[in-house]
Order: sequence, then C-alpha cells, then structure tokens
Amino acid sequence: MEFMGAPRLLIVSDLDHTMVDHKDQLSLLRFGALWESEFNHDSLLVYSTGRSPTMFSDLRREVPLLTPGIAILACGSEIFYGDTMTQDFGFIDELNKGWNRAAVEEVAAEMNLKYQCDSEQRPHKVSFHVRKEESAHIMPMLREKLTAKGLDYKLIYSGGLDLDVLPRAAGKGQALSYLLKKLKAEGRAPQQTLVCGDSGNDIELFGVDNVYGVIVANAQDELLQWHADQLGDKSHIFVATERCAAGIIQAMQHFNLRPNVSPRDISVPLSVHDKLAPKPDGGAVSREVVEYLLLTEQWLRGDIDASEEAFRRLKFGLAKESNRVCPWGVIENPHEEIDTLRAQHGSQKGKLFYIWADRVRSIKLSDDSWLVRFDKWERSDAGLTCVLTSALLQANAEFPNGLYWRLIHETWLKGYEGSAALKG
Repeated sequence: MEFMGAPRLLIVSDLDHTMVDHKDQLSLLRFGALWESEFNHDSLLVYSTGRSPTMFSDLRREVPLLTPGIAILACGSEIFYGDTMTQDFGFIDELNKGWNRAAVEEVAAEMNLKYQCDSEQRPHKVSFHVRKEESAHIMPMLREKLTAKGLDYKLIYSGGLDLDVLPRAAGKGQALSYLLKKLKAEGRAPQQTLVCGDSGNDIELFGVDNVYGVIVANAQDELLQWHADQLGDKSHIFVATERCAAGIIQAMQHFNLRPNVSPRDISVPLSVHDKLAPKPDGGAVSREVVEYLLLTEQWLRGDIDASEEAFRRLKFGLAKESNRVCPWGVIENPHEEIDTLRAQHGSQKGKLFYIWADRVRSIKLSDDSWLVRFDKWERSDAGLTCVLTSALLQANAEFPNGLYWRLIHETWLKGYEGSAALKG
C-alpha cells in the first residue's frame, strides 16, 4: 500500500515545464530513480497541475512520470488520493461556497471569451485562452462583471495565454493549505515540504507557510518577476540554474534535503568488498529494486563495461534456486536464464531505451524476508510496456543492499503488453 504515515518529505510540484521537461526526459528519470529508491517508502509526492484528470492521464502515457501519492488537479480545484484517484469531496464542499459556474459562463458569453478545450472545463474551473496583449484590457472587465454577479472568485493567468476562473477557495496554494491542515489533523504533518513551479499559477504555492520553494531555471517571466518584486527574506525560495526535474534535485541539494543524489548520477554498487551490508529496511528494499533495474538498463545500453563484476552483480543477486513466473506464463530459473543477458551487452546502445520502477512498496514478512511490489516500465523503439511485479527478497549481508532475489512473479499491465506477451 502507499505510505500512510507522517511524511519525512512532502514534494509538491507542478508538472508541465517543472517536473516534466518536454524536451528531455532524462531529468525526470533521474528524479524518479531518486524518489523511488530513497523517499517513496516514507514520504509523499504530490502533483499540483492545471491539467484536468483527462489530460493528466494523457501525460502519464507520454512521459516516465511516477504515480503520485496525491494529485491536485485543475489548478487546485480537485484533489485525488492514491492509486485509485479517490476524490476529496470535503474540499469540494469548501469550493461550493459562493460559486456559480453558470454565472461565469454568462459573463463569458457577454465578453465572447474563447474557451479552452472541453476536457479543461471542470465543475470549479472555467478556462479560457486570452492573448497576452489582450489580457490588460480583458481581465479588469472580467473582474468587474464577475463581482457584479456577487461571485466569490479568483482569476489566475499564466503562460501568457491561459486564464482560469476559480472559486476563491480554490487554487494551488489553497489546495495545499487544505491538504497540510488535513494531514496535521490526522497526525501526519510532514517534517519538510518543498514546492516547485515555473509559472504564474504556481505563485500561490510559494506563499504557503513553512515551505521551501524552487523556481526552475526555465521559469516563465511572470514567476521570475513576482520573485524579484518580493520584499524581505526570500531565502526559503531557491531559483535553480537547471531545468525542470533537474532543478528540483538541485533544490534538494541546496536545502540539504537528503538523500539528494540520484542513482542515475552515480555508479550502482557492484559488490560489498570489505564490509557487510547493514540489516535491510524498507529503504534498502526500494534501493535494491531501483538499482537492479537501472543496472540492467545500463548493461543493455552499454553504459557500463561488460565486466565480470557487473555481470556478477546481475546474476548473483538472484538466488540459485530462485523462480520467476514470466508475464507470458513461463516459469524459469532467473539465475540460469540471465546468462542470456551476457551476449546482449550494448544491444540497445544509441537507441531509445529506458527501464524504471514505479509504485515500489514493500512489506516485511519476517526478520530476514521482504515482499516487494512494483511496476517495471520499459520504453524502447518498440513502444512502452509495463510489468506488474511481486518479489520475495531475502536478507544477505554479502550483497550491496543486504538482499537477494528469491521469487519473482510478473504479469502484464493491461494495455502495456510487450511482444513477449505472444509467447506460449
């Protein structure tokens, strides 16, 4: 199950051009490896985006985006929890006060405003396209007409094009404040919170009490100007020199939120050498999953040398008597089967090819065994596949994370089957 305790770290991030760099997905993969290996077991990842549920789902099919613990969507007008995207109806009750969507639409018709696409029109968000050169004229007029209707509303303009009309109780900052209050009431107040943004609709996040903030290097002028205009101490807001998710990692380093180095930025440990690994915990289980998948990717891409030490780490992390139920139904001994990987070193070199883990969750079964479940994603020239994986890991101090793999069970995620699904 997802983490339900008091988060060690709460990261609240916008998506487009903040967490997600549409020009380069490597920084997102770097952040994903860091989060899944070091934070997912005791922290919470929150996305706060202007995207509707439909467009949020679309984005998840396009980029290697982790599953969040909480999703704040539609510019802070909807909150969803967990893998099942269960909606917070208590928040909806707050938004209903002083809100009349039909009245907003009447004003829009009077002003002949251009609506955004249908998927972006939500119960508590009415969205328009307004060019920057027109905004100085349109927004005062819109305020006047909405106020005359007696509405308790707010306008959010971002990106030089997107204009959203929301209830006053909505917005990214209000949604986060609501969430923090709710977590505190449940005895789950986070130890530290980092908010991340790039545009005008993220400004509210930086005004929430007791949070760190990062403005990524590729931020819109509207956000940078807002920051420049702020008086007093701004040390809690870091202006990154790196884009998107790379800027978030940079902020974690700046604010000393540890660990803050992605496994993709360092060499995966290949052996314990002169010391035994400490007794494994949930963090060690997550690190083992992320590191093992990453080492497999690096082997196939030829990013590491075809050394005996690297191959030994791949092979002998699997128990000799281990079993693997493949997603196409075949049962094999992975300790023996992995020998076929030796000849595939560098087979994906120069190609689109990445492997990453999502939703890594573990349960301690006994003093020396753990059950771990995770989604294994693979993107290649052949497309995107996902294998839902359950595995039994056994404690062994001679291995880098103090663990080795004993049983593995894999099934295809519906809609993301690979060509191997035709086997058998």
